[in-house]
Amino acid sequence: MRFSEHFKLGLTQPYLDFVDIRLDTDVPVFLEPTAIKSLSSPWGNELSSLLQTFFEEVLTLIRSGNNDKAQRLLSSLNERNEFHLGYSANESRGHGFGSGSAKSVWGGLSQSDAVKTGLLRDLEDTALLIPGIGTDMISDAVCNILRGPLIRYTQDMCSFYGVPLTPDVDSGPIWNAEAGKWETALVPLPITPYGKVILVPKLLVRQRLSYRFDEYYRNYLLPQMQQEHLSARSSLVEVLSNGRERVTKKALMEKYGRDKLAAVRETQLRPRVLDEYREFKESNVSPPLSHEQLSEVEGVEPPDLDSLVLEMKTLAPGRNDADAYEKVIEKIFSVIFYPSLCNPKKQAVLHQGRKRVDITYSNEAKSGFFAWLSLHYCAPLIFVECKNYGKEIGNPEVDQLSSRFGPSRGQVGILVCRSLDDRSLLLERCKDTAKDRRGYMLVLEDKDIENLVRIYNNERNNIFEGFRQQWSDLIN
Repeated sequence: MRFSEHFKLGLTQPYLDFVDIRLDTDVPVFLEPTAIKSLSSPWGNELSSLLQTFFEEVLTLIRSGNNDKAQRLLSSLNERNEFHLGYSANESRGHGFGSGSAKSVWGGLSQSDAVKTGLLRDLEDTALLIPGIGTDMISDAVCNILRGPLIRYTQDMCSFYGVPLTPDVDSGPIWNAEAGKWETALVPLPITPYGKVILVPKLLVRQRLSYRFDEYYRNYLLPQMQQEHLSARSSLVEVLSNGRERVTKKALMEKYGRDKLAAVRETQLRPRVLDEYREFKESNVSPPLSHEQLSEVEGVEPPDLDSLVLEMKTLAPGRNDADAYEKVIEKIFSVIFYPSLCNPKKQAVLHQGRKRVDITYSNEAKSGFFAWLSLHYCAPLIFVECKNYGKEIGNPEVDQLSSRFGPSRGQVGILVCRSLDDRSLLLERCKDTAKDRRGYMLVLEDKDIENLVRIYNNERNNIFEGFRQQWSDLIN
């Protein structure tokens, strides 16, 4: 049974912001450190800082000889099953750094020249340079280090989707970066027959980690060594029948080794190679899993937007169906704007509760229209107001949305309505608002939503073309 099924959400993975975990075992996806570090939001900065401060603290303790405290910090990354990510075939077990192996992990770190020389900098480096550390262990370690913000995320998602929380649940160890120690608290969390659950954003998971030992050793380190041996005309150089000279990777591995110890030893002589690998990974972050990939991993059907459009069209304008209209718009947007827009919030409270926004999305776009917006305008959040009116949208509705904008929250919103008799007049009102520097509003009617779905289904690369055109008209 999945999380969504247990809590009767009536939603499958494509419509959920988090990984819809199975409660009795794991989903074979992993929290990816490079994906986390690529986030540009304040939340992303918090996550990156927690990862960095924890690992720096462990390395500092090992270098200073404070082995007991280093082991204690590592042992708090112990075996846990509330995240349900990884390769467990049966009941979730977890494979964190502390899964009965804190001493061995500490031993690997403390004895490694990569630590002593400063070659090892980040948690993901351990996948390249420390024997015995693999994908499962790093992902579980990331989950544990980020437990605090992931608990808050879980609480937000439960509030958004209507999942009941059980009060005073043991949080497990939460990393306090300022104090440099683990702490615990009693917090509200969802409880299932399999125990507590901490949810993870689907935006941040991948089917494999970006840092891979074989890739680094074979595609970065060995080619550099091959070039050096060719230049030096060493004994490993072979001359082929056509006169071409070569040095095989097989010959290099036979001479220098093929394990992580060999990688450390040879990287110390060529630290620039590791820097190049890091730089490549930083500038080529693997994209979030698509709806189709997630559906395959989860074993569920891909999103059915056509049925949502039909549902939208059956709703009558007016107050009675206003909530249903808002919900169907959110489901459609959460599919077609993923992974650009994420972490939705309903009825977000502003100004100490004096104002509310129907739906608020975090803008984490790395490409496309919303990424362009974030580079040229203040758009960390995208505000959505849904008006299930049977009447024309006028100045009060435009002013209502513009009043939600702010220099830190963002100044871009989408006004969604059923239909317009005079669309040009509303767009002129939006232009006036933009000229007055009170924010930027895009307008979508039901027919525009239908067109977005059609484009998404048939020519997804053009999904934002209408937005670009409307934005151009808005600012000119």
